[in-house]
Parts: sequence; C-alpha cells; structure tokens
Amino acid sequence: MTQRRTVRSRLERLAREIAKFGAVGAVGFVVNFIVFNICVHGFGLAVVRSGVIATAVAIAANYVGNRYWTYRDTDKNRRSRELTLFLLFSGVGLVIENGILAFSHYGMDLTSPLADNIAKNVVGLGIGTVFRFWSYRSWVFRAMPARDAVQAAESFLAEAPEQERVRAAN
Repeated sequence: MTQRRTVRSRLERLAREIAKFGAVGAVGFVVNFIVFNICVHGFGLAVVRSGVIATAVAIAANYVGNRYWTYRDTDKNRRSRELTLFLLFSGVGLVIENGILAFSHYGMDLTSPLADNIAKNVVGLGIGTVFRFWSYRSWVFRAMPARDAVQAAESFLAEAPEQERVRAAN
C-alpha cells in the first residue's frame, strides 16, 4: 500500500510541476507571440531575427517565473551554475524553435504570416517546450539532496519563534 501511495504522490507532484511549468510557459508564449509579431509586422525585421528576439525576451520572463514559482523549492546554492545551464538549454530550445521557422519560411517557402506563426509558435515552440521541460527539471532546477533539505528545515525550526515551531509541528 505504501508503494502505491509513493507512486501516487510522485505523480501528483509531477502533475503540479507540469501545471506550473505550463502556466509560466503560457505567459512566455504570449510574450513570444506578441514580440515576434511586433518585430515582423511593426518593425519589418526578418522573420528569423524577429523569432530570436522574441524567444530571448520570453526566455527572460520564463526564468523569473520558473525560478521563483515553478521550482522555488529547489536548490538555490549555485545560482550562477543554474543560470548558465538555464541559458544553455534555453539556447538549444531557441535553435529548435527558430530552426523550424527558418526551415518552413526559407526551405519550404511557406511565407505567410499564418505559416510563420504556426511554424514558430506551434510546431517549434511545442517541440522546444518538451525539450526545455526535460532539461530544466533534469539539469537546471535540481531538487535539493534530502540531507540538505533536512538541514534547511532544522535550521529554520531552530531560528523560528516558538509559535512558528508549534505551528510547524502540527
């Protein structure tokens, strides 16, 4: 019975993580979509250049959302490592996303605004998002080792006022 509970709790945790990641990603999608279309149709920039700019802006928004909401309980001791890996894997996602856009636009000559948005914001972003989710949870926002989590909880309880300790015990 406990093994079933363990599997269920892991699946529930994964479902919450996916939901949070998806919510952050939805905000990033809106940012990406708006910036891309402003760059292409407002400023007249080339589609791939616009795609790279839009993706870079969305990456910044997504880092903030993922660091401070989706993965807020993960290890924060090595922020420079985390940020470096986040940018590395986000860069790979950027290449996936905009590579599909470039192939569609220049390789297949699908140059309408609808075709560009589908290639970039549906196909490219979809594949890039799957890659990013896997890489972020596997490499970037790693869970604290169990002993570090216990030590963090112990130090919090040692420093907390008496009423906080009573509330935490219940």
